[in-house]
Amino acid sequence: MPLDFWAGWIAVLTVVSLVGLAWVIYGVYFGKRPVGEDEESPTIWDENLREGKHPAPMWWFWTMLASLVFTLVYLILYPGLGSFSGTFHWSQGGELDERLATHESTFGVRRHEIARMDLAVIREDELLMRAAKRVFDRQCAACHGLDAGGQAGMFPNLRDDSWQWGSTPEAIEKSIRDGRHGIMVGWHSVLNRTEASQLTQYTVALASSTPSAHPGKAKYDELCVACHGPDGKGSEALGAPDLTTGTYTYGGGVLAIKETLLYGREGVMPAFGDMLDDMQIRLLVAWLTKGQ
Repeated sequence: MPLDFWAGWIAVLTVVSLVGLAWVIYGVYFGKRPVGEDEESPTIWDENLREGKHPAPMWWFWTMLASLVFTLVYLILYPGLGSFSGTFHWSQGGELDERLATHESTFGVRRHEIARMDLAVIREDELLMRAAKRVFDRQCAACHGLDAGGQAGMFPNLRDDSWQWGSTPEAIEKSIRDGRHGIMVGWHSVLNRTEASQLTQYTVALASSTPSAHPGKAKYDELCVACHGPDGKGSEALGAPDLTTGTYTYGGGVLAIKETLLYGREGVMPAFGDMLDDMQIRLLVAWLTKGQ
């Protein structure tokens, strides 16, 4: 196999390099000089720098010898000589597994308790809420901000009452664990300029009332009612936002809404079920629903 082939070459090159270094060190300190070498004219550098006939001090020799011995001992005990795993059979993966096992034996019971703890109890525990905030800062703040206020035009505000997929603890946990994928279809191919403006104005009006005689209602009933409902309340099951709250992830201005209607939107909330354990997800849910 190629891996075994290259591992063999690494082992050979390592051994040859060590033997060559040992031979050079021995030759410098204990090798015999050719007959007549002392009578040759010394080499002179930069007019007055003469090349001497004596090796470096002996403490250099002992330092290099100690380094070679250390290298040999290391390669015997630990991996480094091709595919040889060393007599200790140490590996980074094994070290990580051992530390995870130690961590689990020390803190596992407590973590399982927190993962099943009532959310109200978690919210009353200052230490747990601080831990929840640290998890949020590390995993969520890059998109939603340190205060969970979101970023206008990109990521939703997690501190308001408008949750596209539902604001119950169960819905929030599912969003964190499994992720979400929201798609808003663009209608530029079926709307002319006048119809697009009327539908935009009707969408804006839904935030304050439900106008029945608005010129944009006909197109709303034709294109939007299947997801957002006849009254604009949306559908948490479909991830269709409530249009009556006046809260818009991608901007609530007339131009931003019109762009959404014409060209659509697509947003992805990544799944964290494989990155966070049950305790961390429970802490996040408690922290995000603290004001409820």
